[in-house]
Amino acid sequence: MEWFSWGLLGLFLFTGLYCSLECRFFPLRHCGVWLRATVGSLPKRDRSTGVSSVQALAAALASTIGTGSIAGVAAAIWLGGPGAVFWMWVCALLGMSTSLVEKTLSVRRHVPAPGGGWQGGPMFYLKNRVLAVWFALACIPATLSGGNLVQSASISAALQGLFGWDPLPVGLVTALLAGLIMAGGFRRVAGAASVLVPVMAALYLGGGGLILFLRASEIPAALALIFRDALSPRAMVYGVARGIFTNEAGLGTSAMAHGAAQTDHPARQGMWGIFEVCVSTLLVCSVTALAILLTGAPDTAAAFGSVLGPGGRGIVSLSLVLFAFSSILGWSCYGSQALRFLFRRDVPAYRAVFLGCIVLGAVADASQVWRLVDLCNALLALPNLLGLLVLAPEAVRLLEAFISSPWKNNPG
Repeated sequence: MEWFSWGLLGLFLFTGLYCSLECRFFPLRHCGVWLRATVGSLPKRDRSTGVSSVQALAAALASTIGTGSIAGVAAAIWLGGPGAVFWMWVCALLGMSTSLVEKTLSVRRHVPAPGGGWQGGPMFYLKNRVLAVWFALACIPATLSGGNLVQSASISAALQGLFGWDPLPVGLVTALLAGLIMAGGFRRVAGAASVLVPVMAALYLGGGGLILFLRASEIPAALALIFRDALSPRAMVYGVARGIFTNEAGLGTSAMAHGAAQTDHPARQGMWGIFEVCVSTLLVCSVTALAILLTGAPDTAAAFGSVLGPGGRGIVSLSLVLFAFSSILGWSCYGSQALRFLFRRDVPAYRAVFLGCIVLGAVADASQVWRLVDLCNALLALPNLLGLLVLAPEAVRLLEAFISSPWKNNPG
């Protein structure tokens, strides 16, 4: 299967490069435009009555910034060396264009959701019915494995290590809290994510930023090490693999969250797609990587602890809990939406199975699930990437119409 893995990584990079060429590297050439359309619109009043652009972004980030942003980056450096960070950055720079395209398409082709609001994602913008069904079928096991079992296991392990809590009660309480939020549908999940994402970002980036400040004199040496080791084959393999799955650009899942946004123009949500990649990889993963390289620690907890003491380890453990729980919430919506697409109605049994997997992940050894996670991610990505190669010109036309419009700097 090694040839398949190499081929898939190559397809991710090729799609990112193709989308970048199609939009003429818009995320890099016009930073001011998409920053004004996203961050610049935050102080303005959002008059949307449904799920806003920011809420959709929060729901997407809730699932995107998972345990991979902490433990996954440490593993990439351990296996691929410091140069792996360089390839994570390359994936992010290309992934910004991929994310721009798929989020724009997701809003362009979204449809009314049962009970009000909108639903979107690859199932709706993929013109080929076979590819759409393929994506939806692959999405269901992906939500139960990578979006549930491994996240629940991370919560259990973090709280057991921090407080010595027993895994079974942790799993039951996690399932109860998730169930209460899931019962309110995507709008409640988006509302919870709007609270969780800023808190967990402030907690983790605050701790990581303090480490970078205290070790600022060593940052140039760490950056030099990253670039010097970048041409190593193992750095490319592990850096690309981690970079792709830390921001989900091209995977298609976060596009499902963005597809629920009520906004004035599809390309506006594409701007938030660029912002999402910047936060998940260029910011969170870079802070993780630099903290590890500056301290020489084998993992993120040890890196934070070596500078900030026991409080640093506590920050990492609590961040892991918040990141993992928010991922569970986001992925639960993806599974429900995939089933709704396949059966044209909600499937209540899915929620029971999903909550049961939270408890199972807390008490069982989830390490063996990672092979299934990789397989599910591959099966998700293939139809979406193939579709993006065909549909990218349509998204670029929408982008051109947006940037020439007089309302581009107004909130959606």
